[in-house]
Amino acid sequence: MSIERRGITKGEQGLPIISLSVAHGGIVHLCGVTPEPAGDVRTQTRQVLERIDRLLAQAGTDKSKLLTAQVWLADMRHFEAHNAVWNEWVDADNAPVRACVQAALFRPELLVEIMVTAAR
Repeated sequence: MSIERRGITKGEQGLPIISLSVAHGGIVHLCGVTPEPAGDVRTQTRQVLERIDRLLAQAGTDKSKLLTAQVWLADMRHFEAHNAVWNEWVDADNAPVRACVQAALFRPELLVEIMVTAAR
């Protein structure tokens, strides 16, 4: 089975060298997706989910095939606002398993990061 990697970053400005997505054995793994560091948690969550949609499409899948989601919020006080956007976006008939925790993200302006896996 081959491994398909897309969007390998260059590690500029102190960031890691990573693939934006890796597909293997019918499963697509996305990196932790972050927004532009501006706006409230709703705005940032929408940006992240739009980026996830694009990355999944480039890898030949979509949100209806999500298996797992890991969400990191900079502050759990944003949980309800984040979930409102998530619940509008997620395919309610094919919801993934999900974890959501509070974490210090790599830039203080970032309020959310999401990483997903999906079937193809």
